Amino acid sequence: MARPLFLEGEAGVGKTELAKVLAAALGKPLVRLQCYEGLDVNSAVYEWNYPRQMVEIRLAEAAGGTGVDRERLGDDIFTEKFLLRRPLLEAIAPSTGIAPVLLIDELDRTDEPFEAYLLEVLAEYQITIPELGPIRAVTPPVVVVTSNRTREIHDAIKRRCVYQWIGYPDAAIELAIVRRKRPEVSEQLAREIVAFTQRLRSMDLFKAPGIAETLDWAEALIALDRITLDPQTVSDTAGVLLKYQDDVGVLAPDTVAAMVAEVQADVQRSG
Repeated sequence: MARPLFLEGEAGVGKTELAKVLAAALGKPLVRLQCYEGLDVNSAVYEWNYPRQMVEIRLAEAAGGTGVDRERLGDDIFTEKFLLRRPLLEAIAPSTGIAPVLLIDELDRTDEPFEAYLLEVLAEYQITIPELGPIRAVTPPVVVVTSNRTREIHDAIKRRCVYQWIGYPDAAIELAIVRRKRPEVSEQLAREIVAFTQRLRSMDLFKAPGIAETLDWAEALIALDRITLDPQTVSDTAGVLLKYQDDVGVLAPDTVAAMVAEVQADVQRSG
């Protein structure tokens, strides 16, 4: 359909990773625009190389003296060779000639005026530069837009996209992810990690752990040379899974011991 894919979901569920994997699967380069508050056209789209333009002006003046045709010189310095390409322009008119996967990451962090600027890009795969006119993609990039939903994105953006909510995975999918991303984890420990994380998400936490935290926890347990969960290790590494003190405080020693016992009993029954 040649339309952008708009992904929403909690932080850490794999939205950014989806774009990276898509680029690898399609054999395309990945161009990433990391959004933040105050992001502007100069940082996201293009900027004129003013120092190089000034050098060009000085050279023309030195060569032509007072007879420099200023109008022609103005036309000469506002050409593509003086453009500094930022992610959006690079995606629309790639210097390599290969249409990339364009990741516009965490759009909800930007200001609303930047959303309005994106409408032309997402609808027409086109960027208008006042001095040059419109630059349109010969082959449209594959566009992935992500949002952690810290604020609502305008409907005008969503109308131009195919929408997909990315939620937390079920146990089977999360186990498959752990096996693929952390193959050095034993089967027993991988099952226990996933079962424990799934239980955490059912609790009343300020921020439930995402897939990223599951993988980080697996890596931490590998570094500690653990082959199975135990209450002390879980308590010591809780900060890998949970990022708020109030959430860490929920894991009292007796709660952790009961959860570990339940997890190991479940894994043994299913194993």
